[in-house]
Amino acid sequence: MGAMTRIFAALCALLFLASCDTSTTNFPVNTRNVSSVEDPAAGDVAIVRLSLANVATFGAPSDLSGGRTTLPSNGYWNYRIGPGDLLDIVVYEHPELTSPAGSTRTPAEGGLRVNSDGTFYYPYVGNVRAAGRTPEQVRADLSRQLKEFIPSPQVSVRVVGYNSQTVSVTGEVGKPARIPLTSKSLTLLDAINEAGGLNETADARQVLVRRGGRSYAVDLQAFLNQGIASNNPVLRNGDVVSVQRATKLEAYLLGQLVTPGPIDLTKDDVSLTEAVTSVGGLKTNQADARGVFVFRDTPSGVVVFQLDTSSAAAYVVGTKFFLHPQDVVYVTTAPVAKWNRVVSNILPTLSTARAASALAN
Repeated sequence: MGAMTRIFAALCALLFLASCDTSTTNFPVNTRNVSSVEDPAAGDVAIVRLSLANVATFGAPSDLSGGRTTLPSNGYWNYRIGPGDLLDIVVYEHPELTSPAGSTRTPAEGGLRVNSDGTFYYPYVGNVRAAGRTPEQVRADLSRQLKEFIPSPQVSVRVVGYNSQTVSVTGEVGKPARIPLTSKSLTLLDAINEAGGLNETADARQVLVRRGGRSYAVDLQAFLNQGIASNNPVLRNGDVVSVQRATKLEAYLLGQLVTPGPIDLTKDDVSLTEAVTSVGGLKTNQADARGVFVFRDTPSGVVVFQLDTSSAAAYVVGTKFFLHPQDVVYVTTAPVAKWNRVVSNILPTLSTARAASALAN
């Protein structure tokens, strides 16, 4: 049995015991149609009655983004030649000098290979330094040296085999791979796509890029959803991209529902209406349609929301209220007069469940 399953089972048991408790608890509950949450420390936990007027304030999906990410870089991408690269060199009107055959080139390679010391041999000129230079810089150097033998040489230099610089993509992708860098910049999304794309289990909000001995957490989902360009950085030689496995995010549906249980929030935002209908809706003869509660843990304490579904229009409100991870939806059988006791019994239950969750992690 997994940790989340154990926590859900504990919630069910604790809530059952809480609902069976007939003792009277002096727990002041404010059921006004409030527009802001009152301070729980003051002894008054507000039950926020959801309506079209206030659902926009409280119903937004949870923000799990990691914000903007900026990786250290060396400015715009400009490919620099390295050992192992293959160069195609053309000297116009001098075919005998165009990518000449020799010990550093085979017919299959189709170019001059840059040696391990970063140079290549060229007739008349000898060894030419290439490593760390752009093709344009090599062209200018070669043209200058050939002037001693050829008047106004017209030279072209381009890379035809990119072998010196790579990035690695690992983790939750279709096909982990080492990807060569070329004259075209390679972004994080490009690299992941070349590695087969994200798996179903991948967490696009948590992609690690290791560069220069440090790891940077990149929220790629923020680029996909919001177009935050810095969250799709251009990769550099030696970068290691590790796509993390997504941690399952759940809310819990309990009480007088047809099939109570957890609901997965890992991939998609789920509204209260969608969540309730996904488990078959309320038990017609047992549930109090006015008592659909959502318990949410916040930094200042537990906040309680209430949706009165005795009117079909309330389900429209529910489509605009999105559940957050660890929310507990509880549908009561209690009439209005006993909601006070229901809420006061559930709150300590949630504290116990949170403690169990902390121990499980």
